[in-house]
Amino acid sequence: MEDNKIYEAALALYKAIDTKFGKDILLLDLREVTPIADFFFIATGASAPQLAALSDTAEETLIANGMTLRHREGANSTNWTLLDFGSIVVHLFDKESRDYYKLERTWADAKIITVE
Repeated sequence: MEDNKIYEAALALYKAIDTKFGKDILLLDLREVTPIADFFFIATGASAPQLAALSDTAEETLIANGMTLRHREGANSTNWTLLDFGSIVVHLFDKESRDYYKLERTWADAKIITVE
């Protein structure tokens, strides 16, 4: 998939998760930092049901934008879910898990994409 389409899919994901009231949404551009993915998408959910809804929304949005889900971790978890779409990796956390893993700090060299 071409870079522009991947970027557009990441922006669509941001907007979709925002409409579902995901908190502290962060889109990290990893293209100049690592070859493992182009973007990390990180968001926080307030409860297990909201995390499940955010996960469903993320999956539906990225598939609708031409992405293919490669791997899923924590689908039944109440504190963390990872969706690997290759170029975009989605991390959805509850507040405590996000504070514990601190992916923003781990990937501090990545550019933060601001979405209006």
